[in-house]
Amino acid sequence: MIVSWNWLKEYVDLKMGHEQLVDRLTMSGLNHESSETVGVDRAIDLEVTSNRPDCLGHIGVAREIAVLFDEQLKIPESFPATRSQPISDVCSVNLDCPDLCFRYTARLIRGAKIAASPQWLVDRLATIGIASINNVVDATNYVMFECGQPLHAFDFSQVANGQIIVREPNQGEVIEAIDHRTYELKPGMCVIADPEKVLAIGGVMGGADSEISDATTDILIEAASFSPISVRNTARSLNLHSPSSFRFERNVDAAQMDWASRRCCEIILITGGGELLNGMIDIGQRQQPAEPVVLRFSQLHRILGIDIPAAFIRKTLAGLGMKIAKQTADSITAVRPSWRQDLTREIDLVEEVGRIYGYENVPDDKPVAMAASHQTRSDRVLAKVRNVLTAAGFDEAMMPSLVPEPWSIAFSPWSDIDPLISSQPMLGVLEKASQNIGAVEFVRRSLIPSLLEARRINEYRSNPRIELFETAKVYLTADNGGLPYQPVLAALCSGRGFFELKGVIETLLETIAAGTRLTVERFDHPLLEVNESGVMKIDQTKLGFIGSISAAGRNQFGLRNPATVAEVDLAVLEKMAVLIPRHQNQSLFPAVSRDFNLILPDAIRWLEIEGTVRSAAGPLLESIAYRETYRDEKKDGAGRKRVLLSVTLRSPEETLTGEQVESISQQIVADCGLKHGAKLPV
Repeated sequence: MIVSWNWLKEYVDLKMGHEQLVDRLTMSGLNHESSETVGVDRAIDLEVTSNRPDCLGHIGVAREIAVLFDEQLKIPESFPATRSQPISDVCSVNLDCPDLCFRYTARLIRGAKIAASPQWLVDRLATIGIASINNVVDATNYVMFECGQPLHAFDFSQVANGQIIVREPNQGEVIEAIDHRTYELKPGMCVIADPEKVLAIGGVMGGADSEISDATTDILIEAASFSPISVRNTARSLNLHSPSSFRFERNVDAAQMDWASRRCCEIILITGGGELLNGMIDIGQRQQPAEPVVLRFSQLHRILGIDIPAAFIRKTLAGLGMKIAKQTADSITAVRPSWRQDLTREIDLVEEVGRIYGYENVPDDKPVAMAASHQTRSDRVLAKVRNVLTAAGFDEAMMPSLVPEPWSIAFSPWSDIDPLISSQPMLGVLEKASQNIGAVEFVRRSLIPSLLEARRINEYRSNPRIELFETAKVYLTADNGGLPYQPVLAALCSGRGFFELKGVIETLLETIAAGTRLTVERFDHPLLEVNESGVMKIDQTKLGFIGSISAAGRNQFGLRNPATVAEVDLAVLEKMAVLIPRHQNQSLFPAVSRDFNLILPDAIRWLEIEGTVRSAAGPLLESIAYRETYRDEKKDGAGRKRVLLSVTLRSPEETLTGEQVESISQQIVADCGLKHGAKLPV
């Protein structure tokens, strides 16, 4: 927000120097960006945070200065003369979308002359970087930069039947805006129209058909309050941003609309003549009275560490526009002004008093009571996940939440319901977007496609090690039409083999929930290899998915080398997590290993064999390891293979006997034969 030094002097006496002013404003929250001399004036660029739309006008900044330097704020009164004819005789307003436009007001000037603005008005706008157009447009700009309320002036002769209709656009409607570009309007936006055409995009920009021209004589002045969300979505959708939309997005003070409308009409009457019709059309809802907020003086001491005089507190709050409802020896009760909708809690008033008193006046050595922070269970689990994966050699990636449609279709194991589509596609973010893959607008249902794209980029840049993981939300459409389900997932993309990646997942489980056993069941998906993929489960609860990328999958994502992926639901890990480390005794007895060379059908997967062996071996199983697979049609026949595996057994209580080991071995062979048709070589 650029403000003019000379302009500010109309509302508050600037007895201080420039450096003192900008330093004090910076310390109170209006950060000074730069200053520049413009003619005989000085332009001061201030950074205004999104919660302070009241400072997007000179009066708001002047109010801050008045409180900081104990000066009097002077707001000009405005009561322009009117003629007897009421505006309702010639103009009407219908508000058909009260959820998009909360309140709409209109005043009408007849017989005005469009001319160049007087020099004082040109100079005011020039200082803040606004070019002069004519006396009417300049008046609307002047008032907007004066108080923060955007206004719009219509050529009333172009309003059919004198009827303003505030509504949503019809399907296929377009408008040529005053920037002389044509925009396609969509339902959900707010437009100002007459019975025949669209006149303006509500809160964003006016239309060329009704803009002020040299032939204009009758002027309709609009002052309205539009939905911040609607204005923000409209401006982004059309890529059309303006000083008006910037303010409406941050919620303007609707209580000042009447003053702003009168002020604008007054300037037009002074600079262009004409007559103001009596009254104002005013439809829509009014702001509800604010709830009082109690500020306890003890809280100021607890948070700031110092005692601030009650008289200073009262004077500060009153200077900021708050109405003092009650004061006692221990507290003060105040009601926020209409332009400070951010003041709703006691801590907000503590901050206001503290910044006006000056944080630089709070001694550094004053003790302030503190309470130990506490991490949530999900945060602690997430920290462990990151620690394990980084220790395993993975780098954390951060990918956009929007993906092209082919990626969304390529892998969505958590839901088969149609994905959500963003109304604001991302352009130029993903390299694939430029390869005829379509708009990046689908909200992702899995993290894996994004990581495969990251791997592709790294491969093409010849990076030697590409081990990536990401923790983020995915967005799954609810089948009942409710809000989308947003699970937090951890996804891995690696150049290691399937069993190595499975080992990383097992290490993760052992770290977070020691003693849990991972099982992997069959999972067929075209993105993954048939024999190296599966659904990971813990006690029949689905943990996630793991697999090697198939040849078709590598081709789809442009990968040169083999890759493996895994995706885990962190909510499942959180439920079983043991966050306090527990001691486990080491067995004092020796382990016994046995190798098995099983002949079985080609269709049997290792994951099935592993599950059967684990079940048959029982609690004495310490580990199972896959060794190799080979085929010999002459010895074993067509469609058969040999799988070599090792099993390690150990008891925590005794040395295993040969009979015990032999019994378990026979059980393993028997179960594999019964379930998979396996047998030992003769």
